[in-house]
Amino acid sequence: MLRELAIRPMELSDLDRVLEIEKKSFPSPWSKYAYLSELCENKHAHYLVGEVLGKVVSYGGIWTILDEAHITTIAVDPDYRGRNYGEQMLAALIKAALQRMAEKMTLEVRKSNYPAQSLYLKFGFEPAGIRKGYYVDNNEDAIIMWKQLV
Repeated sequence: MLRELAIRPMELSDLDRVLEIEKKSFPSPWSKYAYLSELCENKHAHYLVGEVLGKVVSYGGIWTILDEAHITTIAVDPDYRGRNYGEQMLAALIKAALQRMAEKMTLEVRKSNYPAQSLYLKFGFEPAGIRKGYYVDNNEDAIIMWKQLV
């Protein structure tokens, strides 16, 4: 049975679980310090977690600057993928961007990450360019995608 994701703002107490998912999800995971900086020092940042039965299983974040929102990260624990949690988190990030008066939204996605690209396309993001060698772990290109929100 699929359970609805309970989405709420990320708290410092979530970081150990977020870092666990981060390490399972990305070849070059963010550090605890990076998340502390985002949560405590970055006035443009807004981070969310998604819980199922009280367990954090996904997270995502945006920066909102003027009328643009940038998705900085989004992940679902590999053990919980395929249950619509990525879609629910992406929808929550879009809602958060709109609440912060963003008119458009952008992100970068690995050229090889077809499942993520498919999700973004489903939500109306469109490819707009390439960042050559963007990912330092393997020099992979990033596809830049944009979505008009209003």
